[in-house]
Amino acid sequence: MRARYRIPLNAALAAGALAAGTVAYAAGFEARSFRLRRVTVPVLPPGAPPLRVLQVSDIHMVSGQNKKRRWLQSLAGLRPDLVINTGDNLSDPEAVPEALDALGPLMEFPGAYVFGSNDYYAPRLRNPVRYLAERSSGRHGLNGNAPARNVPRNPWWQLRDAFDEAGWVNLTNTRGQLKAGGAEIALTGLDDPHIKRDRYEKVAGGPDRDADLALAVVHAPYLRVLDSFTADGYPLILAGHTHGGQLCVPFYGALVTNCDLDTDRVKGLSHHEAADHRSYLHVSAGCGTNRYTPVRIACPPEATLLTLTPAET
Repeated sequence: MRARYRIPLNAALAAGALAAGTVAYAAGFEARSFRLRRVTVPVLPPGAPPLRVLQVSDIHMVSGQNKKRRWLQSLAGLRPDLVINTGDNLSDPEAVPEALDALGPLMEFPGAYVFGSNDYYAPRLRNPVRYLAERSSGRHGLNGNAPARNVPRNPWWQLRDAFDEAGWVNLTNTRGQLKAGGAEIALTGLDDPHIKRDRYEKVAGGPDRDADLALAVVHAPYLRVLDSFTADGYPLILAGHTHGGQLCVPFYGALVTNCDLDTDRVKGLSHHEAADHRSYLHVSAGCGTNRYTPVRIACPPEATLLTLTPAET
């Protein structure tokens, strides 16, 4: 006779309570526990005054997210010299007015932006296990996967028009230039590599050497993009997309990056090397989530204030 093994009722109830508590914490507290990351990056010319750059990313605005909206508005109190928006502003096609209201005070400062896939397309319900499968297979987004069919679109052009009217520089597969904090800044950006909209050939050749600073901007930090920017000599690359791993293991870290970047660089400041060049890379963990997975574990939502200082000699 085969033995039967049963989980004691008390153990099953305890496991269920633990799971419910974890979800409640991840959705009700941590996903709404907004933080400001502060980093210093030595990339300016000798003798230049510090330049304060606020990076916002992966807002994934959904109608009714008032705490997030108020927190983003409050960031204007930092008085940054420059704002860089690295995309994925939406997770709800009806949330454009709330996204713009949240960013309105920041649009009073010089800024630039790129879009991510969630600016263009509405999110879909997706099994989180697929991210682990994609990591093991090396396929992410449209990079090796079949194109999505019949995906509803978000009204991204409304964001574009508002950003442009505020004077923010559109860096969609193009270059731009602006003055901020007394510095002439050359900017080069790409459309989202996650959905294969990047066209590096349109911006290749390296930064404007007459500028005080050159910045490279992209939503998803795919290695092909980081290699190109670094080989062309950009001192600092700004990206988002990864959500910092979103569901991380405490005291271990991220399991996935949702691109081919390694998990050691899933968020924060690091380096990237290519063709005997070395760039700083900053990846924002972002301040939102897909509306169908509104949880974070060991990875609070964030924006980053980067203080740029003269390079070490």
